[in-house]
Amino acid sequence: MMYFARWKSLAIIGVCFLGVLLSLPNLLPRDSLPSWARQISLGLDLRGGSYLLLEVDTSAMVRERLETLVDTVRRGAASANPRILYTGLNADPAERRVSLKVSDPARAPDIARILRDAAIAVGAGAGSQQPDIEVATAPDGTVSATLTEVALRAKSGSAVEQSLEIVRRRIDESGLVEALIARQGTNRILVQLPGVEDPARIKDLLGRTARMTFHLLDESANMQSATPPPGTMFLRGERADERFPVRRRVEVDGANLSDARAGQDGRTGEWVVNFSFDSVGTRRFADVTRQNVGKPFAIVLDDKVITAPVIREPITGGRGQISGSFNAQSASDLSVLLRAGALPAPLTVVEERTVGPELGADAIRAGILSLAAGTLFVFLYMGLAYGFFGWIANLALVANIVIMIGILSVMGATLTLPGIAGIVLTLGTALDANILINERIREEVKNGRSPINALEAGYTKASGTIMDSNLTNLIAMACLYGFGSGPVRGFAVTVAVGTIVQMWTATVVTRLIISWWYRAKRPKELPVLERPGLSLLQRLGRPLFRIVPDNTRIPFMRGARIGVLVSAIISTASVALAFYPGLEKGIDFRGGIVMEVRTPEAANLGQLRSAVSALNLGDVGLQEFGAPDTVLVRLPVQGDEGGTQRAVAAVRGAVEQVAPGTRVLRVEAVGNRVSAELFMGGLIALGLSFLAMLLYIWFRFEWQFAVAGIATLLLDTTKVVGLMVVTGIEFNLTTVAAILTIIGFNANDKVVVFDRMRENLRKYKQMPLRELVDLSINETLNRTIGTSMTLLLSALPLALFGGDALSGFAWLMVAGIAIGTASSTFIAAPIVLFTGAKSLRRGEPVRSAAAQPG
Repeated sequence: MMYFARWKSLAIIGVCFLGVLLSLPNLLPRDSLPSWARQISLGLDLRGGSYLLLEVDTSAMVRERLETLVDTVRRGAASANPRILYTGLNADPAERRVSLKVSDPARAPDIARILRDAAIAVGAGAGSQQPDIEVATAPDGTVSATLTEVALRAKSGSAVEQSLEIVRRRIDESGLVEALIARQGTNRILVQLPGVEDPARIKDLLGRTARMTFHLLDESANMQSATPPPGTMFLRGERADERFPVRRRVEVDGANLSDARAGQDGRTGEWVVNFSFDSVGTRRFADVTRQNVGKPFAIVLDDKVITAPVIREPITGGRGQISGSFNAQSASDLSVLLRAGALPAPLTVVEERTVGPELGADAIRAGILSLAAGTLFVFLYMGLAYGFFGWIANLALVANIVIMIGILSVMGATLTLPGIAGIVLTLGTALDANILINERIREEVKNGRSPINALEAGYTKASGTIMDSNLTNLIAMACLYGFGSGPVRGFAVTVAVGTIVQMWTATVVTRLIISWWYRAKRPKELPVLERPGLSLLQRLGRPLFRIVPDNTRIPFMRGARIGVLVSAIISTASVALAFYPGLEKGIDFRGGIVMEVRTPEAANLGQLRSAVSALNLGDVGLQEFGAPDTVLVRLPVQGDEGGTQRAVAAVRGAVEQVAPGTRVLRVEAVGNRVSAELFMGGLIALGLSFLAMLLYIWFRFEWQFAVAGIATLLLDTTKVVGLMVVTGIEFNLTTVAAILTIIGFNANDKVVVFDRMRENLRKYKQMPLRELVDLSINETLNRTIGTSMTLLLSALPLALFGGDALSGFAWLMVAGIAIGTASSTFIAAPIVLFTGAKSLRRGEPVRSAAAQPG
């Protein structure tokens, strides 16, 4: 209805005002804001910084637990009276099992009891506890202890949570501010470090387990032996030629440290780390030193002997000192690690992305330019193509953007370069609903309805189509968010929020403004039709042009068969190209290293290539990237994640040596496991989006429309893939986002045509299906091309001004818009015609097209 109660009008104005209020803090300095105000944060690709994805190696905990059980069996068997003899004591990490064979099978229960006594109680369900191992014996004297699934899950979950807290402490202690640390998945930790261009020191801090333990040395061990005696391990020292026979038994655990600080020795001036124990550690340290005066006592950090002094006298004060080859930085780092606590399991950097502030500033400029150009183009198009109602749609679009920014601010969202792309694309898709409404109002006016009735009918008839078409886009964004990663998820959130808000602004805000205008003016006709002969000022309130003339009668279905055939041939060729020569996978999906560096002068590619090739890191690719002083370095996957990180450091050093003063603008390093997961996630997102849209269209329409919609979307997608192969556009997470956006838009476009077909099936019950399909396409032609035009006008500036990071995304969008617009007419409609030739018009007489109402 065009009437709004006063409370409704005030509520709508209140929502818009609230959007302004929530978005205003983004214009103010962060430190001047009140506590309730929230801002959108800039992502690392816009302000510079480092992104690290760490994986907790839970298998190390399994190995450590099994080794503890082995040592328990060895000591328990030796101290038993009489001593228990056994053979084949070993730990199998793959099976999570310790096994041995007791020489006297009658003593097997004794070994089983030793193992059960060493079991740790773990939670299993609502408050219950059970041992972390299952002990079994066999008649031949074989005893085995297997770590249970419940224990493994409990240990893994506890290790990740503990690691998360320790990582947070270490970063806080290092002095970094605004770092984002969050759990991701079951065993990974995400760390974002704004402003950190070279995260080497942070990676070193986070990658070290920092478990410090105190052990006695086995002075009877033969250091010339290749293997240590039972209960002893050979560990290296500070120097490469040092090796120590360290007893496995932990006398004092570093977990009992209460403080650690870097300082200088008052006598020698060398840098040391002073530490102190809590009450438990103090008592244990005093007992050990009292009982072992004159014996060497090793301080072990991450399986490396830092120092092994001889105990001169009992140490009862709970304080000590670690000396070694420290400087101020290394002593400070070690004290940070010890204060933060030891990681329960090693952390590995499985993905790294670093962007320098210079590149981030370029990205911001490119994003703002694209946004400004897209806004200008879309505003002009709507105002000139739809006149007064088009300018009202532009006002609603401004409200849409303001409210969207306000919502993203409340959510504490992070704005990335793909997020800017999402806002730009929202400009195009947000006007789709207004185009639908304006075209409907125009139709009703031409059918002779009064102004108020035309407005009512336009909004009412368009509302269902708007809901259907936008839900398909939300389905695509939900799939992208569910299986995307990092900035791509931000893109999905931005587009989804923009889509939801625009449905409200297009149907509610514009209706309110038009109702005010109508009550104030009481016009005898609506300014939706062209009127020749009017002055230029009078014409500004009316449409100045139509892309397609009204009342077209183009016989599209005459080319139905040839359209489907040509489409099938192109799609088949595209699928073949996808297999050979194949898609150019980006680093997201194939793994490896990409580094963008800028040299002080024009880069000497030959010298740089030689320096990097000499590192023996595999096939090295170097190319000029946008400017003579900018070089893109590509390296393959380095076997494991640790190798990838070493390769990044080596390339940094080699490039710096060839061209001193070189700045690393960007680093992306993705390991094997992450790239495989991202690739699978992208494929699953695409597959689920097709399935969800099939079910939705099937639910809302007849099955013929669902088959036509999904078949056409598959054909559209394969053509886009073929275009990527031909043009060399990388297949990565960003292009997956582009493909899913294209799928959402194309489904939106087809739903509008299908909705008109369904309406006409009810309206013209005896019209032959071929003529009805042609009529439906002609009636929605201006809407189809108009929506494509707004999206094209918003995507084109991204392709032209968005920079290298978004050029592939934007050009795919441009191509996908053209492909989707054509397929709605020449592929989707013919499939409906072929599949519904009998069922949609079963048993009904055929009349000529000339007899049908227009």
